[in-house]
Amino acid sequence: MSNPETKAITRELQSHAAILGGFVSLLWIIEIVDVFLFGGRLNAYGVRPRNLDGLQGILLMPFLHGSFAHLATNTLPLVTLGWLIMLREISDFFIVSAVTVLVSGFGVWLTGAPYSVHIGASGLIFGYFGFLLLRGYFERSFTSILVSLIVGFFYGSLIWGVLPSQPGISWQGHFFGFVGGVLTAQLLGRQKRRIS
Repeated sequence: MSNPETKAITRELQSHAAILGGFVSLLWIIEIVDVFLFGGRLNAYGVRPRNLDGLQGILLMPFLHGSFAHLATNTLPLVTLGWLIMLREISDFFIVSAVTVLVSGFGVWLTGAPYSVHIGASGLIFGYFGFLLLRGYFERSFTSILVSLIVGFFYGSLIWGVLPSQPGISWQGHFFGFVGGVLTAQLLGRQKRRIS
């Protein structure tokens, strides 16, 4: 591999690390500020189903967590799956994130239990999972199919999270996050097939 190619790959990986590291750092800073300065009161700004004031939570939900343990549980899959999306194109990461946040948030707002508040980045995780799992089907390229198989092997058990299982866990956020990821896989997959 030539020196310019090595430098290009190094720059690309540095960009991945900066974006994902910055995003995760922001999540942790918000949680630290919420816990130590606001006593957890920022969580009230999550999605509140069918409440007009709760619409703002669609954009805020991924940044708010119930505890450090909640955020810690979300951090590794968020980084791992997010990075797998970035490997193809950094822009894919931002498109998948944006679509997933909107679809997950609106889905929760429309179908969540009354008087509940939904927070956490798990909707994003399920969106990344859905995108990576189905991208191979929609793109029909060897690389995307291989990544889909790897993600299915290591993260396949996540699929059960889209079903109502434990009280206090927003299965609606998981389900609609997954839907958002699949929709984005279909959209981007068709575009890439037209280009190639």
